[in-house]
Amino acid sequence: MEGKFAITNYHDAAAVTRELDELIQKPIYSVKPEALKEYEQKYYAQKCAKSKEMIDAAKEIIPGGVQHNLAFNYPFPLVFTKAEGAYLYDIDGNRYFDFLQAGGPTVLGSNPPTVREKVIDLLNTCGPSTGLFHEYEYKLAKKIHDCVKSVEMFRMFGSGSEACMASIRVARLATGKKNIIKMGGAYHGWSDQLAYGIRIPGSKWTQASGVPHYVFKHIQEFFPNDLDDLESKLRFNKVRGGTAAVFIEPVGPESGTRPLDFNFNKGVEALCRKYGALLIFDEVVTGFRIGMAGAQGYFGVSPDLTIFGKVVAGGYPGAGGLGGKKEYMQYLSAGIAGGVKHKKALVGGTMAATPISCVAGYHTLCEIDETGACEKAGLMGDRLTAGLKELVKKYDLPFVAFNQGSICHLETVGTMHFSINWNKPWKIPQVLKETSVRKKEMEHMGAAYMAEGLVTLAGSRLYTSAAYNKEMIDEALEAFDRVFANVGLLERAT
Repeated sequence: MEGKFAITNYHDAAAVTRELDELIQKPIYSVKPEALKEYEQKYYAQKCAKSKEMIDAAKEIIPGGVQHNLAFNYPFPLVFTKAEGAYLYDIDGNRYFDFLQAGGPTVLGSNPPTVREKVIDLLNTCGPSTGLFHEYEYKLAKKIHDCVKSVEMFRMFGSGSEACMASIRVARLATGKKNIIKMGGAYHGWSDQLAYGIRIPGSKWTQASGVPHYVFKHIQEFFPNDLDDLESKLRFNKVRGGTAAVFIEPVGPESGTRPLDFNFNKGVEALCRKYGALLIFDEVVTGFRIGMAGAQGYFGVSPDLTIFGKVVAGGYPGAGGLGGKKEYMQYLSAGIAGGVKHKKALVGGTMAATPISCVAGYHTLCEIDETGACEKAGLMGDRLTAGLKELVKKYDLPFVAFNQGSICHLETVGTMHFSINWNKPWKIPQVLKETSVRKKEMEHMGAAYMAEGLVTLAGSRLYTSAAYNKEMIDEALEAFDRVFANVGLLERAT
């Protein structure tokens, strides 16, 4: 393990998993219906009127009324107009603690002035985009190269989803193999192939509406934290063309919602070497949040390709990239290149690596590095998680709180912990129904958090940033206390 990291003590993944196993076997505890109704009437109806008016109008011209997957939808999405450090402000003037952090990239906190000033200077001189090379394309790539040992070369894309799609093409060209294996339940963007096994391990194509099943001919999933299952897939593929690559989120699917043993990544790396598959790390969330060397630096692993997301543009548009070893990245050369010795992956992106994204990304990464932001955010994550555990104990609730540094989890219903076993097909409808019920209650809990001034990711994941201090975390815990005081056993219809 090299460098400084946000994780002070890695959790006992087996112990956390046991707690989560127990959680989904227990009755559901959620915000009491009468308390939820009071939040709706006294907070959302009275204090969020402008948000509701705008969302009602937006629903007429935007599907669902919002453009972003992370906009919270119960009882209606709020309209946010200001982001500053650890806080968000809505159109009605209400202030919130920001534990969404735009889905994870704002390690410094929202809208840091030091980065904003550099962006404004760029807009006054160059403008946001030219379609041509800008000096900060090199500076950003060099900074990432210097920080992450396995990244010998770096290519910018418009999103993490695009980077994931490009990595598949590179892996297939480099290895001459077709099959891709991903960790079940992991999110690698919304492209057709990688929608396989999304959210729920074992779900296969069931969560990929709109995608023809034949698209998944060369995609498989393995169960998280199960090296034997992965090796059985790799062994099976030996007689059907081999495996081009194995995809994993290094702290576990859905940003560590289903945690992994500390040595699991090394085990995956060894199996990839044994079977000639490329190892692809999806560090969209962990890159420059776990540490400047990424989760791969923390776990001591050298992936062949690494996916980067929003943070490489500092939270500004044009937020994705693919880095890796030169022997594989050479399949990505851009432009009209003559005299090449091998085929190149078909990739593109008119708005990738724009001056605004590269300037913002470079100065963000420099600021994170120079100020020790990863470690600061991680300590705040430790404090938040410890406080949540105390509240869970105080109210004698079955909830599970754990964290990987500044990536914090508060599982109240365990929606993401279910899995599908195709050897017992009669249980599949039961699992899908149960996750649907629990997702609804997760939304209710999220609505209660929001009404108490806490913005979370889907009511179950929280990101801390370097903008937080101990006093802020303690104030946020007081708000969680108020929510937990309104939680009770859910009475389900029989």
